[in-house]
Amino acid sequence: MFPIRYVAALCALVSAPALLHAQREKLTLEDLDYVEKTWPQAKISNTGIRYVVEREGKGPLLMPGDMVMVHYVGKLLNGKVFDQNHDDLHPFTFRVGRGFVIVGWDQILQLMRPGDNWLVIIPAELAYGRKGSPPKIPGDSTLVFDIEVIGIKKDA
Repeated sequence: MFPIRYVAALCALVSAPALLHAQREKLTLEDLDYVEKTWPQAKISNTGIRYVVEREGKGPLLMPGDMVMVHYVGKLLNGKVFDQNHDDLHPFTFRVGRGFVIVGWDQILQLMRPGDNWLVIIPAELAYGRKGSPPKIPGDSTLVFDIEVIGIKKDA
């Protein structure tokens, strides 16, 4: 009996990292495979959002409550564009961390600075979840965004 405990304990220790990784991963296996092949250089946030820094900005990190102005393109993993804003006169403007956008945006923007341009891959559970946002975004969709922080208003 005694050696069986050692074997069981050893098996548990060996498999623990794989199990912990599986618990943290928010992408489906199919989406994960596609994302890792398409963007192998992507970094991953502590909440499971993947991102590629395409251009680094300057200045302080965005903070909850900051009024931020962004240009963006939102796509499904298959490349189909579902939304975008590149209007210099009327950029998409909202307060960070106040629930005006999907959770994934509120989270990733707090890692960004003015001038940053990132490709961001947001798992479904941090986007629109199981329901999606019909008709453009099916349920359980991983979303890909090109996000450019074009400005910030600290006192707005």
